[in-house]
Amino acid sequence: MITRNFGTSRGLVRLGLSYLESIPGISTARPPAPGSVRRLVFVCHGNICRSAFAEAVARREGLDAASFGLSTSTGKGAHPPAAEAALRLGYDLSDHATTNAPDFVPQEGDYLLGMEHRHLRKLAEREGLSGLPRGLLGAYARPPFPHLHDPYKLDPAYMDVCLQRVEDAVKRLALTYPGARLSR
Repeated sequence: MITRNFGTSRGLVRLGLSYLESIPGISTARPPAPGSVRRLVFVCHGNICRSAFAEAVARREGLDAASFGLSTSTGKGAHPPAAEAALRLGYDLSDHATTNAPDFVPQEGDYLLGMEHRHLRKLAEREGLSGLPRGLLGAYARPPFPHLHDPYKLDPAYMDVCLQRVEDAVKRLALTYPGARLSR
């Protein structure tokens, strides 16, 4: 049950702690003004599972989207188990190529969406990105999941659950930030 729903027991603990870390004044989130968002940018560790999938969902929803990883190298494909899970949900990640944070070029209207609080902390410390609005993708899911534990090399059932949470959150983002639509 824990491995299917949270990846690991550590994932469950981190989720619990993330609710506390989401308290205003503690969190490093910087919410945008809804009308200012023009592009959704998804951020995770390697840009091969969660953020890659989130970008694919956003694009299907007609949103301007990008993604990058905080610790990766540019040009790699999606993690094969993530690509397989994405296909089961109807998304093709075969064209995905990773982007490393230093290679990412921000644009006016970007909203950076991390998968974990530690991603937000790293974004807050990174020159060129620290001033951009940032939040947690999982906060938009229902129920909210402020910690979307990394599914890399974990139980395949958790990969499916994680990507379903990502999909739900991105679809809700599409309603919250209509300025990110490509047809604006």
